[in-house]
Amino acid sequence: MRFCNPLIAFSRTGLLAAALTAGAAGAELPPGYWGSDEIEPILERTLVIRLAPDLSELTPAEQATVEDLLAAGQVLHWLYLQSTHPQSLEALAELAVVHERLESPVETEKLLDLYRLFKGPIATTLENERVAFLPVAAEVPGKNVYPSDVTREEIEAWLEERPDERAAILGVRSVVRRVTSDNLETDLAVLEGHPELALLHPGLGARLSELTTEPGDEASGFYAVPYSVAYADEILQAYHLLQHAAETIRSEDPDFAAYLANRARDLLADDYEAGDASWVRGEFGKLNGQIGSYETYDDELLGVKSFFSANVLLRDRERSDKLAEAIGGLQELEDSLPYEDHKSVSSDIPVGVYNVIADFGQARGTNTATILPNDADHARKYGRTIMLRYNIMTHPDLFANTRAGWAAAVASKHADELTLDGNFNRTLWHEVGHYLGPSSTAAGGNLGQALAERSDLIEELKSDLVSLYIAPALAESGYYDAAGLRAVYADGVRRTLQAVKPRRAQPYQTMQLMQMNFLLDRGVLSWDGDGRLAIDFTRYADAVAAMLTEVLAIQSTGDVERARKFVDAYAVWDEARHEPLAKRIREAAKYRYRLVRYAALGE
Repeated sequence: MRFCNPLIAFSRTGLLAAALTAGAAGAELPPGYWGSDEIEPILERTLVIRLAPDLSELTPAEQATVEDLLAAGQVLHWLYLQSTHPQSLEALAELAVVHERLESPVETEKLLDLYRLFKGPIATTLENERVAFLPVAAEVPGKNVYPSDVTREEIEAWLEERPDERAAILGVRSVVRRVTSDNLETDLAVLEGHPELALLHPGLGARLSELTTEPGDEASGFYAVPYSVAYADEILQAYHLLQHAAETIRSEDPDFAAYLANRARDLLADDYEAGDASWVRGEFGKLNGQIGSYETYDDELLGVKSFFSANVLLRDRERSDKLAEAIGGLQELEDSLPYEDHKSVSSDIPVGVYNVIADFGQARGTNTATILPNDADHARKYGRTIMLRYNIMTHPDLFANTRAGWAAAVASKHADELTLDGNFNRTLWHEVGHYLGPSSTAAGGNLGQALAERSDLIEELKSDLVSLYIAPALAESGYYDAAGLRAVYADGVRRTLQAVKPRRAQPYQTMQLMQMNFLLDRGVLSWDGDGRLAIDFTRYADAVAAMLTEVLAIQSTGDVERARKFVDAYAVWDEARHEPLAKRIREAAKYRYRLVRYAALGE
């Protein structure tokens, strides 16, 4: 059984090297399509890597399971594209037509590369602006999971008068629509055509029917439908693929099969508890995978909607077993954090080292590690799982580019302090940092809803700081030697370096800028006579402790205004200081973008 959206298949095969299939250059493109002058500067700064882990030791059942998971990943990739821009798939289809009509010129091949690189028709320029490179509407904060014209203020004002609607509208896996007869008719038709969805979402049909009869002007309010209703056909495709994969692997890897079967049902129910429980607590064989919608980074309107992703991972058993032995005593680390009301955590947290077979949707790129699930209740009951992507973390071309930027940014005496091991360990403990600290406000509130669009930024900042805060304790226990501790600290500084001024809608880059400014304020970093950064490692621990204390207080109180003030105070770009340093990094590090190809997808 195989499902593959033809647009995804086209984009995948069309993104092979332009030299393989490209026709003559100089084709005249329709209005709204970027030309070579706009495309080339980006592609020249794009590092292309290919991931090709050895799958020869997989059994026939495992190989067949991988094929099903790759097909399911393509479906979820299609959903990601659809959810991030209303014209994303239409624009790809039109580009395909132009590509064929013009007989595969270099220009359209490169536009396909851009589409693959940016996962849609909106590019991030070298100036860090979001600009359409195909003839589509401008990107909006709510992407395609809210009405395109809605503002945060409009939704908040509407919810203020209807507090009973808040849970539905702010649901992590739902699309918000305006109340119109067309929208309601469409969603009711889905429920009528798919009685299994109506059964799994009791009361939804009745609620939508009520809205069709309520008095008042159309488009005067909002309602939400689960992802399984908004994207019913694609969700059902993914369901069948995952169920088929579960049956294929059941006799060889029953726990992995249980996870796949549960996750298939989760996609229909938009409730991930069964899949999360079997994912975290299961004992899997060679394969693993993140499947579904978890992270909310793409929601720049309210910061609460998750977006689809998937990956297929091959376990490095030797490295995984060695790492699992090294992690222990997490309760002691939790209790050491500078906040009150510490929670109980299990030290039996699954940690795996993997090689990526393929990534899809939001996960596609060079993400080095993941800790999931995010749901505080699921994490409390079952724990979380950490997945480290070894063939990305240790890719020599990626590290060489990073090291070049580092050497240009810091004083020469620090040039050799950045190491692959330092990056690996800081990344690992960053992921553990998500497991530690507050899972909710002290009053029991949801952190995502309490801190709104700043919740992801604050959470990522917390985890970065936790990885650095606990480093001295890990050194005392023998986990790090002196050089290892310094390498982790060096990678913490490397993490703060920015090649371009961040946009506030970028949580990672913004929190990294905040760390740099805080470390500058506390004397950990200083400018040397050449405009580079000098590091005073003796001040590092105290500065990290001070910043982490404030971050944990913000999460514990759920104080959105305190979060705003904290971000405003430190997310400051000083053109006189930051821009020259950024220019050094840009000039030294050849690549700004990363495009990943996967051997398993025939790339």
